[in-house]
Amino acid sequence: MKPIIHCCRPLLWSITAVVLMSGCASMAPDYQRPDAPIPAQLPDADSQSQNNLSAAQQLPWQDFIQDQRLEQVIEQALANNRDLRATIADVAAARATYRGQSADQYPALDASIEGSRVNTDGSVSSDWQATGGLSAYEIDLFGKNSSLTDAERESYYASAETARAAHISLIAETANAWLTLASDQNRLALAQQTADSAQKAMEITAKRLELGVDSRIDLVSAETTYHSARADIASYRNQVAQDQNALQLLVGSDLDDALLPTSLPTTQQLVTDIPVGLSSAVLLQRPDVLAAEHTLKSANANIGAARAAYFPSLSLTATGGVASAALSSLFSGGASTVWTLAPSLSMNIFDWGSKEADLEAAKAEQQKYLADYEYTIQSAFAEVANALARRATIQDQLDAESAYVDAAGRSHELAMKRYQAGVDSFQDTLLSERTYYSAQQELISSQLEELSNRITLYRVLGGGLAEPEPATTAAPIAEITPATATES
Repeated sequence: MKPIIHCCRPLLWSITAVVLMSGCASMAPDYQRPDAPIPAQLPDADSQSQNNLSAAQQLPWQDFIQDQRLEQVIEQALANNRDLRATIADVAAARATYRGQSADQYPALDASIEGSRVNTDGSVSSDWQATGGLSAYEIDLFGKNSSLTDAERESYYASAETARAAHISLIAETANAWLTLASDQNRLALAQQTADSAQKAMEITAKRLELGVDSRIDLVSAETTYHSARADIASYRNQVAQDQNALQLLVGSDLDDALLPTSLPTTQQLVTDIPVGLSSAVLLQRPDVLAAEHTLKSANANIGAARAAYFPSLSLTATGGVASAALSSLFSGGASTVWTLAPSLSMNIFDWGSKEADLEAAKAEQQKYLADYEYTIQSAFAEVANALARRATIQDQLDAESAYVDAAGRSHELAMKRYQAGVDSFQDTLLSERTYYSAQQELISSQLEELSNRITLYRVLGGGLAEPEPATTAAPIAEITPATATES
């Protein structure tokens, strides 16, 4: 085998030189993270929580969600949701594309054995060759391939962060769909209670009409309330069925009825309270913001590739091997050595402005993604600010509406007693009943909004990715976590 090693020395030297020369320079602009175009502090945050900037990001969703039924529903959604599966597949495709581009930075080695037999005037001659080498490998003197690899790597990271954002969104969407079902269950129960009450009032009015105490208009008014409640029952039954369908679509599989809510839970039963620090810097770690930044970095690297296209392209073809007149002696030491070394330098002299146009396009794209990155940060700030603003006022609204429901209930009870005693007309009773019914509906809506606000605040602060201790396998976070920057 010594002759083979000896003949391959020029080839090995060539490959070593190629590796050392490749990627020696990069023409991409130095990346500096842009200043965040948002205030330094979050509005309506907890002034005593400066050290809890990432409380939501550090809190596993399994610890945030307190209702065990909802926790199991979310686990099923993370395991079976088809949109999330498609997003994870996009990450795998982006990673494969990046690895393929990264491989282009290194020379591909080929090996071959060739033979021929020639008959010339009855004389037969043979020629056998075994060679290995590289063919037309472009030496990356000016960092074009390196920049393209950087661009693909950042695109892969952006795809992975997008999947992490989808993971967070799915948790929030599933929780909100579950709560919407619970609130419509409450509305359905309220409509049934109202219909039962209206039916009793209608029966009382019918008897009073027979006794000549009430007029027929009172009976008709009682009937309108009863039939209106019946219509609400049908409407809410339909809404409950649609809510179940929407929840099942998110979960991606059949749901056990035991996991479905029958009524809205209290805040303490549903979620853990999250302290929110003052600094808005926490938003820079949201997956959607990170995805936008990786996309910006990819565009930055593309500028380097467009700049490198202005410079000459150096490619190298090199082979080395052995040759013999007989196949049997090709590797036995009786063969002669053969090698070739063929560098090639080429440069485009005139291209009608094509390279300049490519560079301008790359710069314009970088400015576009810079604007996208800044807008993503601003949108994140607006989402958190809106959630905090609602959190600051929702409890006062709930307290006022609860008191309103209590007052409306007492008013309806007194109106019914006065009507039965013959003091007031049924119209007063009817008005109080409608007021009571409307007040209860508004309270259910506000209770749903308060619970949804807790879920939303957890989502917009980037919660949902931390692993619990011990780690569970329900959420495929490991599958969508970007690789380290040194991966090739």
